[in-house]
Amino acid sequence: MVMHPDHNAQGADPDPDQRPDKPEEACGVYAVLAPGQPVANLTYFGLYALQHRGQESAGIAVFDADRKVRLHKDMGLVSQVFDQAVLERLTGDLAIGHNRYSTTGSSKVCNAQPVVLNTRIGPFALAHNGNLVNAGELRDDLAGIASELTSTTDSELIAFAVQQAVNRGLDWDHAIRQAAERCRGAFSLVIGTPEGLFALRDGHGIRPLVFGHIGEPSEAQWVVSSESCGLDIIGASFDGDVEPGEIIHFRQGDPNPSRSRWSEQPVKLCVFEMIYFARPDSRFFGESLYSYRVRIGEALARETSVEADIVIGVPDSGIPAAIGYSQFSGIPFGDGLIKNRYVGRTFIQPTQAMREAGIRVKLNPLPDVLAGKRVVVIDDSIVRGTTSRKLVQALRDAGATEVHMRISSPPVTHPCFYGIDTDTQDQLIAARLTLAEITAHLGVDSLAYLSKQGMVDAALANSAHFCTACFDGAYPIEMPEQVRSSKLMLEPAGIAATLVGQP
Repeated sequence: MVMHPDHNAQGADPDPDQRPDKPEEACGVYAVLAPGQPVANLTYFGLYALQHRGQESAGIAVFDADRKVRLHKDMGLVSQVFDQAVLERLTGDLAIGHNRYSTTGSSKVCNAQPVVLNTRIGPFALAHNGNLVNAGELRDDLAGIASELTSTTDSELIAFAVQQAVNRGLDWDHAIRQAAERCRGAFSLVIGTPEGLFALRDGHGIRPLVFGHIGEPSEAQWVVSSESCGLDIIGASFDGDVEPGEIIHFRQGDPNPSRSRWSEQPVKLCVFEMIYFARPDSRFFGESLYSYRVRIGEALARETSVEADIVIGVPDSGIPAAIGYSQFSGIPFGDGLIKNRYVGRTFIQPTQAMREAGIRVKLNPLPDVLAGKRVVVIDDSIVRGTTSRKLVQALRDAGATEVHMRISSPPVTHPCFYGIDTDTQDQLIAARLTLAEITAHLGVDSLAYLSKQGMVDAALANSAHFCTACFDGAYPIEMPEQVRSSKLMLEPAGIAATLVGQP
């Protein structure tokens, strides 16, 4: 039996001109299998830690003692969707949680997750981070489900593939494995079933997924999270990554989860997880991302030196790289921009006056720090150039005599097809314009990007184990031509044209 929520909120896409000047978030997935624990509350805090991965909607599904699923999901931030009264109704031993940023399917409550479906052997709940490149093909293959679809997401298609396999007689493990084999693209999944919790990643491991435990390992209380910060917040120990192409089955009362490979593909973790998406306190390759981001700042200073009086970072993601740039260059670091950290994703349209103020909604410069100074401003990426241009003007209005922009990643010249909401190629400023043209458009005295080699060399991992398609167009997963052509309009052009054949 599935108990569905009342859907009472609708979202509208925000003004495109107000969108951030960088790739927008992936989703966050979370799961807790912990008999005797308040699993909904634990999942709430886990989603709270993963809020940066998606701010459009949130949801939690909980399996109770009678193998029924109680589901609550709605538009908004985690703290807006849930309160203690809601959480107290979500009782049970297994919870599946999700924060959403839309990539496939528009921003509306019907597309919120988890997805909950019934089968011949009971209900299941699925939460997905990533994006399928064969969603249209999969929908065609799932004959007869069109009238049953309640959303426009590829996540629901994965769930129907699982349901179909179960209803054909497979057990949960084989059904989930078979459904995964029908999918192409990026998918990190947590799936709650009457037989326990499943976690798996696509063969390339494009999106991250980790697991750990609460209390002693013998107590078999398991937690799965998109990032390790989701473990830290509830005091769970970090056990490791769900490996690319791996499926793990966590069972109630069993301290030894079943681990097996369902796919063998070259590892291709999205490098933007390292640069920007994941929280700086999340751990990748044995260290926090803060350390990596400091190192790419050092590499940026090594490659793109300039005479200046102060280095500032664009909060929050540009700060570690700015510290690294300052340490290597010897130019003092300062706080030149103050961020309103209580501004989340909003569906309320600003007034025209607020549009003209632009960047001030989230960032405000400090004239006391900037006036009369030659400023190096560090950011992690530029996608469209819209808010970056407003930021530069705000720095000049605050009295900066020179503004030198340094970007701690290469130019974004190609769109993403694997779960990141990037524009079509004609909207990517580095695909349309040359470096000199972007410099003039932004109104900076100089502009430089980190090299791709400097970016991958700074990681404590094999440089071949990253997906760098947004920088070089080397897509690790083939996609239907209509999908590819829908976003690749200018290949190559702008800075992209000057990088052809370069490493």
